Amino acid sequence: MLRASPILNGSACKEDRLSTEDSQGGENRFRRSPTGPAVAPPRMPAGQAPPPVQPPRRKRHFWSVAIFILLVSGVCIRAYQDLSQPEAWHYWKDQYVSPSLAFSLIDRVDLDGAAQGRRALFVSGTIGPAAATLFREKLNQANLAAGDIVLLASPGGDLNQATIMGEIIRSRSLGTAVGSADASGRVKPAYCASACVLVYAGGKTRFGVLGSALGVHRFVTTRPVNDPVAEAQRISGAVLGYMTKMGVSSTIVEAMSETRDIRWLSPKQALAMNLVTDPLGKP
Repeated sequence: MLRASPILNGSACKEDRLSTEDSQGGENRFRRSPTGPAVAPPRMPAGQAPPPVQPPRRKRHFWSVAIFILLVSGVCIRAYQDLSQPEAWHYWKDQYVSPSLAFSLIDRVDLDGAAQGRRALFVSGTIGPAAATLFREKLNQANLAAGDIVLLASPGGDLNQATIMGEIIRSRSLGTAVGSADASGRVKPAYCASACVLVYAGGKTRFGVLGSALGVHRFVTTRPVNDPVAEAQRISGAVLGYMTKMGVSSTIVEAMSETRDIRWLSPKQALAMNLVTDPLGKP
């Protein structure tokens, strides 16, 4: 009978003990956590690169906020620069805060028996720096047709805005008259002076309401210029070109240049200048 060598048996026992201890020691190393059994990290296969480390999201969030702040700051700075100009501030105020013009729609206007059944947009107040924009918006809302009336009652105001308003009236083939209207649509006399006359001149038909008044004067600039005389000549030339385009006689510019105060035109004068094209009463 063969017997195992004691040396071999002793070595085997020793190896068994070592392997058992290593196994127990390994388990102990991974199970000593007070919160529960620990798990050994997986071994990476040889030759395989570790997964890329993702950058922290906090940095990305920081840059997004920084870019947003820069964009908002740029918009605010631009808005401040725009509104810091007096002209821009007056325009913004006139359009959004306190418009200088008032508008009301009249369903049926009665001009002493003329233009019966026509609709009208009544425009009153001072012609401010945003008047043309407001006027166009109100006309779009009123949906006036060709031949309808724009009633005017204004002491004047911005010359450039007045010419734009006149161009809008002519482009839509609307008529103009100076007066106000009551609830029944009956037109009552009013006055239209200074830049308002340029708006009135835009009418394809310009009605002369008995008792209403048209006032003209010399136009001057309110902003500082290097050569006031040259600027006055430029304005006179622009007014002359506009009035000629609208079919008004050049004599109206001569009447304007005579005085800086308002000169009220008589019905005969307004008719002779072709400023009034359809008188409703005896001139």
